[in-house]
Amino acid sequence: MDKWGAMEPITKQGKPDQRVRRRRVFYIPGYDPIHPRRYRELYRKEAEAQARISGYKIDLKPKKVKGPYGWHVTGTINGAVTAADVEVLVWADIVKTSMARGILGTYLQLLRTAWAYIGSGALFRLMRLRKGPMIAALYPIVFLLVQLALAVLAGWGVGALVAWVHPVLGWAAGLGLAWAMLRAFKRWDNKVFAYYLMHDYAYSAQAKGANPPELEARMAAFRRTIREALTAGFDEVLVVGHSSGAHLAVSILADLVREGLPDDAARLSFLSLGQVVPMVSFLPEAKRLRGDLRYLSARQEVVWVDVTAPGDGCAFALCDPVAVTGVAPHDKRWPLVISAAFTQTLSPERWAQLRWRFFRLHFQYLCAFDRPGDYDYFQITAGPLTLGQRYADRPASKSRIERATSGYRSVA
Repeated sequence: MDKWGAMEPITKQGKPDQRVRRRRVFYIPGYDPIHPRRYRELYRKEAEAQARISGYKIDLKPKKVKGPYGWHVTGTINGAVTAADVEVLVWADIVKTSMARGILGTYLQLLRTAWAYIGSGALFRLMRLRKGPMIAALYPIVFLLVQLALAVLAGWGVGALVAWVHPVLGWAAGLGLAWAMLRAFKRWDNKVFAYYLMHDYAYSAQAKGANPPELEARMAAFRRTIREALTAGFDEVLVVGHSSGAHLAVSILADLVREGLPDDAARLSFLSLGQVVPMVSFLPEAKRLRGDLRYLSARQEVVWVDVTAPGDGCAFALCDPVAVTGVAPHDKRWPLVISAAFTQTLSPERWAQLRWRFFRLHFQYLCAFDRPGDYDYFQITAGPLTLGQRYADRPASKSRIERATSGYRSVA
């Protein structure tokens, strides 16, 4: 068995034997308040497109295992049939609760979040890694401040005019217009996502990188669910963490491995997609996450592949989350950092369509590629090879970033 734990048996015909006939997939979304049916429909639509492009077959049916939300997939790829049960590990209710802030509460969040990153120095260190995600982080701050400035200026102008007639009415008219404009801006946020992104960054920054109690409780429940699947007759248990869900998965899996895996456990694999780990791990109180990164990166019980793309302006593309945090141990094995290379795996026409759709590109990892390379989400989740087998001979990206940049490296 090689360093990836992925040596493949060879049949008499000289072809790799099928290693995965049954797979359990757990998908951990990022900071997303949307119902998980969105992910089922996305998977259905994009799997159909990728199968048509790549010449294999993917069928979706209702879920066959217990769990709050999921679906069953049958993949027929290169003559091998693989069954996969996919479950979304839902924390959208926690997200919705954290977003239940009024206008004034959101502006207070803005001040606290800005201070958490600027006051700690994390902002400036993060900018040394990738400017894209930092522009995405500054966007809601700037946009909300511009909205506030426009509302105040409009209110001041109208108030000054009305004050010529009656001073008190002038104040009332000015304040009323300013508040009405702020409320209108908030109603239109589904077009610009300024409030949404502000709540996202504020949630991680509220305790300077430490996990809130309600999130820790949910992560413990996720861990128990994954542990049950390890001994339920599957050949591989694959955990997929997307965006903010990647750092949740790191801590969940670190705790799972610390407990000790059962002797008859399925192969445990971890795929992190479009990760934003440094946004949390660079904060002063993210000691738990830094310790989990350090621990998981050296374990042989799990295969960890990290996929990002420079074309995704919302992710820390090709940044090794362990190394850049400055917690890499001497015996570090993971993650294998590779690029989805959007400019190569998407045709020029498709890339031109998506290039400026930043939020859509952040979900491209879960979608079809019209010029697919060795990254194929649907072959990974519904194909006959384990994650380790698929990338056994794949070198890490030469352009990956590994320089330790975080100013905070203490671990729990």
